[in-house]
Amino acid sequence: MTPAPSADCAPAISNYRFSNASLLIEALTHKSYVNEQRDAGRAHNERLEFLGDAVLSLIMSDYLARQYPELDEGALSKLKAKLVSETPLANAARRLNLGARLRLGRGEERSNGREKTSLLADALEAVIAAVYLDGGLEASRNFTLDVLGDELHHINLVQEQPGDTDYKTRLQEWCQKRYELLPRYVVVRETGPDHHKLFEVEVRVNDELFGVGQGHSKKEAEQEAAQRALAQAER
Repeated sequence: MTPAPSADCAPAISNYRFSNASLLIEALTHKSYVNEQRDAGRAHNERLEFLGDAVLSLIMSDYLARQYPELDEGALSKLKAKLVSETPLANAARRLNLGARLRLGRGEERSNGREKTSLLADALEAVIAAVYLDGGLEASRNFTLDVLGDELHHINLVQEQPGDTDYKTRLQEWCQKRYELLPRYVVVRETGPDHHKLFEVEVRVNDELFGVGQGHSKKEAEQEAAQRALAQAER
């Protein structure tokens, strides 16, 4: 099992440095670790996850209401639901390499817990709460908008081009226009049981990596990879 992080070796996540490092350690501690330690004094991250869910909802609601003043409540609610769902949160957690920093019990280690979408999403919510408790709402807002920057950029693209969500077709058209060739999709990883497999796909343009996507089907993963490639291409 990966050694548990200490207050000295894990005082920061992304662009935020903790004053109280124990909050970060708590946010990265799964209940399976605490259960196996048999120490009632140890804290796991479910309390912070609960708070982080509320803080994340407030930050995203505020951001979207300011960003899209022309949208009604229903449209804003749909956008928020996309941003705070498991998949985008887990993708952001992977970019932060949270999986490698988690304290897990042996059972979760054996079941590839560091790659589980639900576990990673929960951990990110816990970290958001830890930042909030450590540095306040503004610090948590800055941290959250930074770590979810890719997802916010994709939402912005979709809003600018409503209804056009066939990212593979859009990327193909862009590649043909720019390079006179087609993008190439490669499955680089498959994890999880057969009935709930998670695919990771890279899309390459002219042998250059343009985007990585994940999904529970190859088609879903390819669409996400194409979406990320377009976000990079259109910046």
